Amino acid sequence: MVIKTDELPAAAPADSAREPSSQTGSKGRPGAADLPSVMLLNGDCPESLKKEEGAAEPPQENGLEEAEPGEETTGQEVIVIQDTGFSVKILAPGIEPFSLQVSPQEMVQEIHQVLMDREDTCHRTCFSLHLDGNMLDHFSELRSVEGLQEGSVLRVVEEPYTVREARIHVRHVRDLLKSLDPSDAFNGVDCNSLSFLSVFTDGDLGDSGKRKKGLEMDPIDCTPPEHILPGSRERPLCPLQPQNRDWKPLQCLKVLTMSGWNPPPGNRKMHGDLMYLFVITAEDRQVSITASTRGFYLNQSTAYHFNPKPASPRFLSHSLVELLNQISPTFKKNFAVLQKKRVQRHPFERIATPFQVYSWTAPQAEHAMDCVRAEDAYTSRLGYEEHIPGQTRDWNEELQTTRELPRKNLPERLLRERAIFKVHSDFTAAATRGAMAVIDGNVMAINPSEETKMQMFIWNNIFFSLGFDVRDHYKDFGGDVAAYVAPTNDLNGVRTYNAVDVEGLYTLGTVVVDYRGYRVTAQSIIPGILERDQEQSVIYGSIDFGKTVMSHPRYLELLERTSRPLKILRHRVLNDRDEEVELCSSVECKGIIGNDGRHYILDLLRTFPPDLNFLPVPGEALPEECMRAGFPRTHRHKLCCLRQELVDAFVEHRYLLFMKLAALQLMQQKASKMETPTSLENGSPPSLDSKPEDPPGPEAGSEEEGSSASGLAKVKELAETIASDDSTADPRSREVIRNACKAVGSISSTAFDEEVRDQKQLLKDAAAFLLSCQIPGLVKDCADHVVLPMDGATLAEVMRQRGINMRYLGKVLGLALRSPARDRLDHIHKIGIGELITRSAKHIFKTYLQGVELSGLSAAISHFLNCFLSSYPNPVAHLPADELVSKKRNRRRRNRPPGAADNTAWAVMTPQELWKNICQEAKSYFDFSLEWCVSSMAGGMVGSRTMSASSHNVGPGGERREPWRTAYFGKKRWERSYWFKSWLDGSGWGGFRPWSSGWGRGGYCSARSHLPFSPSETVDQAVESYGLQKITLLREISLKTGIQVLLKEYSFDSRHKPAFTEEDVLNIFPVVKHVNPKASDAFHFFQSGQAKVQQGFLKEGCELISEALNLFNNVYGAMHVEICACLRLLARLHYIMGDYAEALSNQQKAVLMSERVMGIEHPNTVQEYMHLALYCFASSQLSTALSLLYRARYLTLLVFGEDHPEMALLDNNIGLVLHGVMEYDLSLRFLENALAVSTKYHGSRSLKVALSHHLVARVYESKAEFRSALQHEKEGYTIYKTQLGEDHEKTKESSEYLKCLTQQAVALQRTMNEIYRNGSSANIPPLKFTAPSMASVLEQLNVINGILFIPLSQKDLENLKAEVARRHQLQEATKNRDKAEEPMATEPEPAGAPRDAASQPQATKDPSSPSLQG
Repeated sequence: MVIKTDELPAAAPADSAREPSSQTGSKGRPGAADLPSVMLLNGDCPESLKKEEGAAEPPQENGLEEAEPGEETTGQEVIVIQDTGFSVKILAPGIEPFSLQVSPQEMVQEIHQVLMDREDTCHRTCFSLHLDGNMLDHFSELRSVEGLQEGSVLRVVEEPYTVREARIHVRHVRDLLKSLDPSDAFNGVDCNSLSFLSVFTDGDLGDSGKRKKGLEMDPIDCTPPEHILPGSRERPLCPLQPQNRDWKPLQCLKVLTMSGWNPPPGNRKMHGDLMYLFVITAEDRQVSITASTRGFYLNQSTAYHFNPKPASPRFLSHSLVELLNQISPTFKKNFAVLQKKRVQRHPFERIATPFQVYSWTAPQAEHAMDCVRAEDAYTSRLGYEEHIPGQTRDWNEELQTTRELPRKNLPERLLRERAIFKVHSDFTAAATRGAMAVIDGNVMAINPSEETKMQMFIWNNIFFSLGFDVRDHYKDFGGDVAAYVAPTNDLNGVRTYNAVDVEGLYTLGTVVVDYRGYRVTAQSIIPGILERDQEQSVIYGSIDFGKTVMSHPRYLELLERTSRPLKILRHRVLNDRDEEVELCSSVECKGIIGNDGRHYILDLLRTFPPDLNFLPVPGEALPEECMRAGFPRTHRHKLCCLRQELVDAFVEHRYLLFMKLAALQLMQQKASKMETPTSLENGSPPSLDSKPEDPPGPEAGSEEEGSSASGLAKVKELAETIASDDSTADPRSREVIRNACKAVGSISSTAFDEEVRDQKQLLKDAAAFLLSCQIPGLVKDCADHVVLPMDGATLAEVMRQRGINMRYLGKVLGLALRSPARDRLDHIHKIGIGELITRSAKHIFKTYLQGVELSGLSAAISHFLNCFLSSYPNPVAHLPADELVSKKRNRRRRNRPPGAADNTAWAVMTPQELWKNICQEAKSYFDFSLEWCVSSMAGGMVGSRTMSASSHNVGPGGERREPWRTAYFGKKRWERSYWFKSWLDGSGWGGFRPWSSGWGRGGYCSARSHLPFSPSETVDQAVESYGLQKITLLREISLKTGIQVLLKEYSFDSRHKPAFTEEDVLNIFPVVKHVNPKASDAFHFFQSGQAKVQQGFLKEGCELISEALNLFNNVYGAMHVEICACLRLLARLHYIMGDYAEALSNQQKAVLMSERVMGIEHPNTVQEYMHLALYCFASSQLSTALSLLYRARYLTLLVFGEDHPEMALLDNNIGLVLHGVMEYDLSLRFLENALAVSTKYHGSRSLKVALSHHLVARVYESKAEFRSALQHEKEGYTIYKTQLGEDHEKTKESSEYLKCLTQQAVALQRTMNEIYRNGSSANIPPLKFTAPSMASVLEQLNVINGILFIPLSQKDLENLKAEVARRHQLQEATKNRDKAEEPMATEPEPAGAPRDAASQPQATKDPSSPSLQG
């Protein structure tokens, strides 16, 4: 029978429309129509907080069922961890005592960290805390310390140093000196990343909010930079990383480094010397310092003479900082200023992120001397933690032990999830550094005698292998291509089994790193695996792809527990001797019992079913919808799998179909008890074309809602009864269930052959379901703006959430091109083409880099970027300088690092060759013809006679006077080509005329630029044909390949010099894929909070989400994507409840976190900036609000460009704020651009466009240009009248406003006439020009951002809450019917007035979208 997963609860994020006039109809969840609320709220939640599998529920994490909102046990569990805090007094040497708030579950070590961060105690590292004369243990919890209570005094006692403590101290001083230096963030080390919010807010918003209150009409400089204005073609790169004035370093010391006299000789060790330091102060004084067990003092050594005796002044200090304060006045002054600035920075600017985020641009930085950095580079410090004595970490033991921690109650689960997350984060960092060391040739192979590609490595207890087919394992699956794909498939399998989290079943820690064109898989090591052959180790699965297969009862038992969430049936397979073997996984999955007795599974590359669209099987025909789309296609490897999201969506779809069929039969059975229904027994299984909401027959459609719901409920009950083998079920009912199961293709325990046949059919149906339901559904959601991707990454996320693999990108674009709403899909087309081009380029770049030796890396990368993006026709690669090439050609070592190839084939690449390869790659991988689209432009223009024969050498027969076509194709090839035949028959290459639908920028483009591959016009053709931006392509290719370029303005379009030089390529970073463990309890609290908010219980929702925030912080630490979503929602709730200061504080944290964790120009960050601007405006911080909106607009222009639906919302926001500060001309530029974009993407009759007209009319009214104001308001009135009818509130409002405008226009005209008649002596009555009030501007801002305040009395609220509670119960009863109807219930209908819009359910918004707009 088809396995059913529970529906996403009401808490599932559902974004409301941003405007009252959004075209969201009333098709939604019953019972949500009258939200008992004073607002309409965007429950905007990112992909990380949505169920990863889309509509269906993913494997339950930790095996827990979901907590229901308001469940009592949850409340009790929360109380357990909410121990009340208390304050203690700290006594430290040399400073006044101070109080510190602590929590009972904190460790003593955490107080150490606080003291090491405080401005007045930051220079101490080697100390202990004493209570009543007793030293406290670092690792004990405060609640376990006897006698520790409110008001206790903790004394800081200085401890003697060891070599380790002295090193930690020097490292800490160095960190303090570098605390404002962003170089670590630019270099991508130590989990530092960039944030620029403080540049635009001028410090902390909370304080500035208090300062600026009441100054709202002070003069404000509102002029945006030229490149931000609507219509600007400039896309500068430098504003992406504005210079922060705090970054100008205050020089405290010139040099602090380890002395060459280290380590101390034996006799000095016996005097307590630990190490020696060499310092040059800012005053140019050179001193040598001894670190001894008692502290730091100056010695008499010089660079060439060793004299360890103390020098004068004979000052011994326990802290290095105190010693330097004594000997250098500049150090004393600057260090104090530096620490003041450091503690003034927001903590979120300083805290390390859990995973490294790399920046694709960086300014030119000086390389300063740094002893700690140098030491880190030449020791394998990674893998050592400061608190672990110097041994490498046993990663496998740590990963598995954390999974074995108890999980019976909430505190235990939090502790367990926190440990799992921390170990995974550390393991990922270690694996990344190890992988880079392997590729750079810094790690010795464990099989050094074999050729480079076959080598394997062990470093820091992690096993590394390269993505090559080393022993013909993948010979039948695609060789090296399959070996390159297998690690990511394996990682997806590990991620899935980890999420199911079955006790007793273990997976390996796995990280996949792409670096310098190589793929490295890093795995933890199973104990004992290196001591025996694989044949001896594997006791389950197959090591030879199914020839010999083994099974094991314990593995079957463990894996069977994963079968329901993963939809993997226990099944039988045949080995090479035709013997049946029972498995509960793919045949490649191997089970190994380690020396530690744990049951490990590995090689999970085929956890998910194969994708038959890319796996032609002789003798097996695919369904018709697949054949129509040109499938099956032969892919370059045979490891194509369906995504888990697709499997879940398919099962959900089939389950709904099953419920409907069974309910229909049961109702027929009930209606005519005399005859047995036969309508479905002999019929073929229903086609997958039938959409989930289509009723299977007219009878079901005509039934009342109540009976339909009861029929579904009865089916569910029956199915459960039969599943539990209960003999009480009526035989006829059993027959109904069986028929319905059979009709939807459910696998029953039938004969082996039949089972295989049915499974094959299910695979075919799933492949067809992807093409017939998921891809059209995605395109429809994009056309309806339910999802609004802004760049390649967000488009990929949207596709993956629907289970659509990236190899279907060409099909998605093809469907978008053929869509009747293709004008509304222009942005999707652009993003898709850009993604397709950059992914194709990435595939080529990978192979290109493998042939480059390290010394030529920057030259090779800059040459590739020139060929890819520069208009310069003949870029020349600069090989390493000849004078550096050794004249003695030594025989090369056989075992070179993988990158050390000795050829320079990369240097001969040309732009024409690269773009030809990109087009071929796009065709072979994505099945999308870039050249066809480019050519069709030219062909279409000839077909429509827009291309003059004389100016473009088009002969009457088209055979002689087209130099470009034969130059590229050759005469014979040209005459055989599809383009030539299309040219002759005048069909315009398939009859498709892209210019007529606005694909090309500005309609017609120069015909010459669209001819296929005319010399040196390659990237320009692509940019011109598809309206792309070169800066966007640079960003996309850099993010995908790990390239970091210099922050400067690149002249891409120059034909006289190449855009990039070697100096412009600063670095190449790894691209890392890893498992991201989740905080399940916190996630459930977040969902419950969202559910409460959607039901209108704001206060309760706010409390639940605050609790979720605490739990997230408990598991993830301070920085994480999911915490960012929590903060965003809390900020919005506080804003709605009128607490602007709290809203500002939370949203500021959300912006900082988004910049740090996702990237400074990630679409999500753009959203956060917009929200923060709204709250700043509400708090009367107008100039800050404008700065933030300008920043958001700049980032949008850089990431995508101007022509995006999201730009309408952004420009409306900017226009309204400018209107508020009476910058009318500027305001009009933005509002009119918003109107144009809205008209394009929503249609001229859309309610969004009506609102846009109204906003423009208001500005014209303020300018006293009443004719223009009337014209726009009439447009708006016409739309309201057409869409909503004359009696609608919005129509009446618009009508009233029209009358008001008319009166003002008449009054103005009378005055003008009076002036004309009587000249200067005219008696002119004062004209009333309405300057906008801040309140009215804020009201409009709330409206366009989806927040509506509805005044309700307390009694109304109580009545509404009672009504919602009643409807919620009804909703629960009819849940399955709703699910059947909901997926396609996003067709826009005329929406009501703001009040109605607020009370209606909103179209479900996919959280991966960067937009919040409904």
